[in-house]
Amino acid sequence: MFTEIKGQIERITYYNEENGYTIAKVKAVGRHELVTVVGNLLSVNPGEVLKLQGEWHFHPKFGEQFKIVSYESVVPASVKGIEKYLGSGLIKGIGPVIAKRLVSQFGLETLNIIETDIQKLHDVEGIGDKRIQMIRKAWDDQKEIREVMLFLQDYGVSPAYGAKIFKKYGKKSIEVVRENPYKLATDIFGIGFITADKIAEKLGISKDSQIRAEAGIW
Repeated sequence: MFTEIKGQIERITYYNEENGYTIAKVKAVGRHELVTVVGNLLSVNPGEVLKLQGEWHFHPKFGEQFKIVSYESVVPASVKGIEKYLGSGLIKGIGPVIAKRLVSQFGLETLNIIETDIQKLHDVEGIGDKRIQMIRKAWDDQKEIREVMLFLQDYGVSPAYGAKIFKKYGKKSIEVVRENPYKLATDIFGIGFITADKIAEKLGISKDSQIRAEAGIW
């Protein structure tokens, strides 16, 4: 039976860019020791707060680990968490020094300012038009990755395949899957027609639909 933990990523000890497989140390709510989490996480960084669903396992060499099945990103709840999150390199244009200045200026509202009123960043020393454009693009890119991953999880697509889908289609991932999930079977290695058909069914595509027939499924 799956359980849920919530915590802040303290450090990442291993990351596979190809499929998003990650080993990380997490400061979890209600646990004194750092928790080792393993599984597919896309574009996460130290300082980020996650809700993780999965199972506890005992590794004979590395001890207790939490094996991730699904996850969602949560806005950091403290100024320190926001500073660590922004200073991790996640958002191009913001490093540790700029992150410290941002939270000093905006406090708990920092992430909301970046999301809804980014021009206010002009008030912070060292941030001009060029840097704001860089920050906006990186922020939007990260948001799109998150939206795609969360959408795909709802249809039973693992984070590993989600990473492949986003790598293939980018910003159009959700649109492609909604319009014709059978494209996944031909475009994404490892996803077959059976999986694509299950996604199609969850999307409400009827058994006698034209796109199903064109995919060769009767």
